[in-house]
Amino acid sequence: MTNDIEISHRAPDPEEYNVLRVKAGLSPKDLAGAKIGLQNSIFVMTLRNPDQQLVGMGRVIGDGGCFYQVVDIAVDPDYQGKGYGKMIMTELMNYLDTNAPKDSYVSLIADVPADGLYKQYGFEYTAPKSVGMFKRY
Repeated sequence: MTNDIEISHRAPDPEEYNVLRVKAGLSPKDLAGAKIGLQNSIFVMTLRNPDQQLVGMGRVIGDGGCFYQVVDIAVDPDYQGKGYGKMIMTELMNYLDTNAPKDSYVSLIADVPADGLYKQYGFEYTAPKSVGMFKRY
């Protein structure tokens, strides 16, 4: 990890958010939807290089009381393998450890092989008792 990475808790703009998502192998999002979603995040952690380019991020979303979801864990491939994913997850988990009420439910959808990272932070598979489901619009 290098010391020239800036940590921020400001949401990125929708355009740079999509650029990072695509670089990290995630799907792009509708810009209008991304603007709304980013503004309504409970907690955001971003990493920027010295040129202020967004190179990593993660968010916590949810109702702020009973249910939380960890989303958008993304690191630019040029910055992967340097501990930034762990830095992002540690920051998000510190936020949840401090702010999530007792018995809150925190979930995430893990792409393989990132599930190994999330297991380090206490996340468990829900199967076979339950399985993740989704519907895309």
